Amino acid sequence: MSKPQRERALKDTEAKAVTRLIRVSPQKLNLLAQLIRGKKVDRALADLTFSRKRVAQDVKKTLESAIANAENNHDLDVDALVVSEAYVGKNMVMKRLRARARGRGARIDKPFAQMTVIVRQVEESA
Repeated sequence: MSKPQRERALKDTEAKAVTRLIRVSPQKLNLLAQLIRGKKVDRALADLTFSRKRVAQDVKKTLESAIANAENNHDLDVDALVVSEAYVGKNMVMKRLRARARGRGARIDKPFAQMTVIVRQVEESA
C-alpha cells in the first residue's frame, strides 16, 4: 500500500523547473528573471545565451530543464511554449568573517538564491 498520489499543482498545459542553491544574491538573479518573463522560450534562450551576466548560464539551464520537462513529461509542443512565470526566492546564507582593525571582525554574508521557471503552452491565434 502506498500513499495516494498528490494532485498536480500546475495545469495540464504547464511545466516547471526549480534550481536551488544558485550562488548569487536574489536581487541580481531577479534581473534575469524579469528579462525572460512573458517571452517565447526560443527568444528567452537567445537572450540568456548572449547576456553578459555570470549567472545567465544557470538561468538558461533552468529554462532548458523546464522545456525538457514540458516535452518529455507532459507531451507539450516546444514551439508553442511561453515563459509564463519566472520568480526568485531566497535560500541559505553563508556567514564569513573578515578581520578588521583592533582585533575586531566584520561579518560577510554570501547569499544563495533559488529560481523557479514555469512554461505554458499557448495556442497560436491566426
